[in-house]
Amino acid sequence: MSEYANTKTRGAFIAAVFAMQGVGILSGAAVAIIVSSAFRKAYPRPPFFVDPILSTPPQADFVWRLIFMFGAVPAALTYYWRMKMPETARYTALVAKNVNKAAADMSKVLAMEVRAEQSKEEKEEEEYGLFSSKFAKRHGLQLLGTTSTWFLLDVAFYSQNLFQKDVLTQVGWLPNVKTMSALEEVFKISRGQALIALCSTVPGYWFTVALIDHIGRFTIQLMGFFFMTVFMFALSIPYYHWRGHEKCPPPNNDKYCGGDHLAFVILYALTFFFANFGPNSTTFIVPAELFPARLRSTCHGISAACGKAGAIIGAFGFLYAAQSRDPKQTDPGYPTGMGIKAALILLAICNALGFVFTFLVPETKGRSLEDLSGENDEPTIELQTNGNERRAAMAV
Repeated sequence: MSEYANTKTRGAFIAAVFAMQGVGILSGAAVAIIVSSAFRKAYPRPPFFVDPILSTPPQADFVWRLIFMFGAVPAALTYYWRMKMPETARYTALVAKNVNKAAADMSKVLAMEVRAEQSKEEKEEEEYGLFSSKFAKRHGLQLLGTTSTWFLLDVAFYSQNLFQKDVLTQVGWLPNVKTMSALEEVFKISRGQALIALCSTVPGYWFTVALIDHIGRFTIQLMGFFFMTVFMFALSIPYYHWRGHEKCPPPNNDKYCGGDHLAFVILYALTFFFANFGPNSTTFIVPAELFPARLRSTCHGISAACGKAGAIIGAFGFLYAAQSRDPKQTDPGYPTGMGIKAALILLAICNALGFVFTFLVPETKGRSLEDLSGENDEPTIELQTNGNERRAAMAV
């Protein structure tokens, strides 16, 4: 998308591609809600505290399989549609050195006749590789900025996403698992995650789409990390105030009462909003703009891989770190940890570090890809529409 879009609206187009992740989140939750509801009505069962064995019907084994299998549908559609798309003209012309093929592909995409014409003043550009000193000099700090910010974001972002159930149960927004059957638990967790996504995650994506080409990537990322840090500290430092100090009566006696659970959920939702109206969107967008065509996908892949490394560390790290300091209150098979309060503080620190490393990433708003990457000697093509001819650079 970055190579097809024009300079003026490029940010919004890439952000709109990424915002479809929000549609996927809601669709996944909807599938889980529909499947669990259907099985729940067909096979009603008592809560776990009444009968631990009967609370899970044998048919529950089909529920997770069906939900998981639905994920194959968008994957198959993505594969088919991607195979039907032509390679971008920038790659075909600048990397594959086939300007005629690039013009033919653009004819399909733009639905107009495109004729290739080599620039009369074309210069032989000195190419450089990923591990060259020239790349390090031109783009080294930029790559450090895109990899580090994506890594630090995903440590916090995936921790929050994967353990919504545990956090929201701790503050009483979700019922204790012992008070539900297995199918009821799937339904209520999916419903809670869908509400968080609908009220904060999805709006954050589309705020980015609407504003990114007006206020810029750098500002959105810096603002997002800042507010994520503020709200995570606001959640973690007075955590016991939000959670409550006194145990609830049975059967919820492993939960706390007396806290301000609604305020906690609002603050928690705001961290998701500013993650998506912030670094979760921009860390995806900026690496697709900064680097030269022959290394653009590679550098974007390296940045994304660092993000997934952060996601792995965040997922496993939070799972262990959030365990109670009391050995009697840890999950079976886990050692004692530092508790949810301290784990949330660590996530806030990751967000603060992301704020600092954002200063390594330049603003890309309003600049062509060739200007950003230093590729200014690209071939040109001639567009012919309705008898009117005009010369246009590959940068549209």
